[in-house]
Amino acid sequence: MNQISRTLQNFRHLLKTCIADRDLFTGKSLHTLYIKSLVSHSTYLSNHFIVLYSKCGRLSLARRAFNGIPEPNVFTFNAIIAAYAKESLIHVARQLFDQIPRPDLVSYNTLISAYADRGDTRQALCLFGGMREMGLDMDGFTLSAAIAARSDDVGLIRQLHSVAVSGGFDSYTSVNNSLITYYGKNGHLGEAKKIFYGMSEMKDEVSWNSMIVAYGQNREGSKALSLFREMVRMGFNVDMFTLASVLTAFTSMGDFLGGLQFHAKLIKAGFNRNSHVGSGLIDFYSKCPGDMLVCRKIFEEILSPDLVLWNTMISGYSQNEEFSEAALDCFQQMQRIGHCPDDCSFVCVISACSNLSSPSKGKQIHSLAIKSEIPSNRISVSNALITMYSKCGNLRDARRLFDRMPEHNTVSLNSMITGYAQHGFGMESISLFEQLLQANIVPSSITFISIISACAHTGKVSEGQKYFNMMKEKFGIEPEAEHYSCVIDLLGRAGKLAEAKRLIESMPIRPGSDVWAALLGACRKHGNVELAVKAANQCLQLEPSNAVPYVTLATMYASDARWEEVAAIRKLMRDRGVRKKPGCSWIEVKKRVSYFVAEDSSHPMIKEIHSYLDDMLMKIKRVGYVPDVRWAMVKEDEAVDGEKEIRLGHHSEKLAVAFGLISTKEGEAILVVKNLRICGDCHNAIKFISAVTGREITVRDNHRFHCFKGGHCSCGDYW
Repeated sequence: MNQISRTLQNFRHLLKTCIADRDLFTGKSLHTLYIKSLVSHSTYLSNHFIVLYSKCGRLSLARRAFNGIPEPNVFTFNAIIAAYAKESLIHVARQLFDQIPRPDLVSYNTLISAYADRGDTRQALCLFGGMREMGLDMDGFTLSAAIAARSDDVGLIRQLHSVAVSGGFDSYTSVNNSLITYYGKNGHLGEAKKIFYGMSEMKDEVSWNSMIVAYGQNREGSKALSLFREMVRMGFNVDMFTLASVLTAFTSMGDFLGGLQFHAKLIKAGFNRNSHVGSGLIDFYSKCPGDMLVCRKIFEEILSPDLVLWNTMISGYSQNEEFSEAALDCFQQMQRIGHCPDDCSFVCVISACSNLSSPSKGKQIHSLAIKSEIPSNRISVSNALITMYSKCGNLRDARRLFDRMPEHNTVSLNSMITGYAQHGFGMESISLFEQLLQANIVPSSITFISIISACAHTGKVSEGQKYFNMMKEKFGIEPEAEHYSCVIDLLGRAGKLAEAKRLIESMPIRPGSDVWAALLGACRKHGNVELAVKAANQCLQLEPSNAVPYVTLATMYASDARWEEVAAIRKLMRDRGVRKKPGCSWIEVKKRVSYFVAEDSSHPMIKEIHSYLDDMLMKIKRVGYVPDVRWAMVKEDEAVDGEKEIRLGHHSEKLAVAFGLISTKEGEAILVVKNLRICGDCHNAIKFISAVTGREITVRDNHRFHCFKGGHCSCGDYW
């Protein structure tokens, strides 16, 4: 008997060693020996075989071991549930969970954490409520998972925070770290600081990293760096997570020189080839100078790029619109080498499709998301798809997707509100915002940017002002420069230039370039040259290399035939090395994108396009179109007969529209995208073209959508 006992003890020890070392070969040999042995089988040992196969990534073997246990106990179920959760097969894990006669705390914690990691907040919180109803004593892990699950509901998080305090869990470092992460990520920096500085001796490296990231996310980069230096002085271990957090601080400050110096230190310390630090470096270089060539070089230096690094690279490409095609290539390359995309991968690549306004590629990615193991209704992926369909001019599918979502968060509503606003449906935006308030979803700072912008695009001045005042009075959100910019745009479009100027002068923060640019745009719309000069000068003081203020002012002078001032501005641009961004329009036809610039002669069908345009311009003139030669930017005494009209006829958006009309079926709607604001003459001409052809023509410029149908535009000429 003692011999059998010793044999079992040795067997257990050897099995545990296999699990620790992930030794699949020896483990399988032990399992075969165990099955063939005459000794009665132990559920305890059988559970360990499930853990072994799970650790070695052999889920089918783990399930076979589970099925071979005649009377599985709660520990058996916990082991196989953890195995499926690890492989992101959450639906199977849930089926097994529902078979447990009486789940214990580990059962709930495993599944809650799995749902939280996958962003399925509704299921995670449902389980959390069920666990409390059963009277199970929660622990710090449960609360941490529940906090992570609900990253958009500040009211619920505060309830969980109260539960933690009343239950004594506020002394748990993991709970406090989760709260710091949540509050920092969602703009509640004061509460994050209160928790961090109240932890005294409980702080660990994760606490410091979380607080450094929280400062960085809330544009307090200098405080993040100060905290990092304090962390080093106090002797805490600086690991790859800490270093990545510091890079976040440099990114938030836009401190290129500081980030460059820190990069040099990382190279000396040998951290530059670490995948996690590499992600921080790529994020920094893609956001500060936007240098994707440097990002690619950093990426190629990483020895074993993981999924997070690939996602960061795809994200970097998608954030820099000129590299959107590269984002799609990177996504495909990631899959080719064996990485399965997760929800973050899909969000990044869908964003790239949004920038390209490529409906075919967007639908392909949507189909791939549905076929993947990522739930197609994952809230982050659905939000990205709503934005993508909106930017591709397909507001109907965006709303259909929105309505099918099992739950919405603030980002969902922001995406849909913005989509409506960009398409000129101001009432729909306001209706959705009011639904948000009635559903007790707390609007974010970005929500107010979206709704005030919607009011600005549709001339709803009183509503926009009401929402601006509501921000601070009802929700305690301090207006930032972007909010003021939206209100200036709101007032300026409505012709209330004096009121807009007074608001700028009374701002509690220094007006940024966006604020002055909004005023400059309003001055252009209403022809106020005197105020435009002041706004342009302010823009140039803040951003001397930005070509927009120069071009806007030159256009206004040209409209008044003040050619000396136009020449002076052009000379100033040459002297300062400032170049106007060339206007470019593109259209996708039969899954191929064609690009056009003004006076373009490179397209293989350019003769047919010009011939079609010449005929079309004659037709629309007969029904009332009069070319607005002010947009040709040519002096009267320098223009050859008909030159101004010829130039207008060769604008990039007209070329793209003509190509779309001759390359698609009769009656088919077309979508053209332009990288700059649509030309005033083109806007007028396309209205007439839509009437003559009976076609729906949508032009998406860098401000909004213009849907032309039957001689009218969705913007109501309020743009």
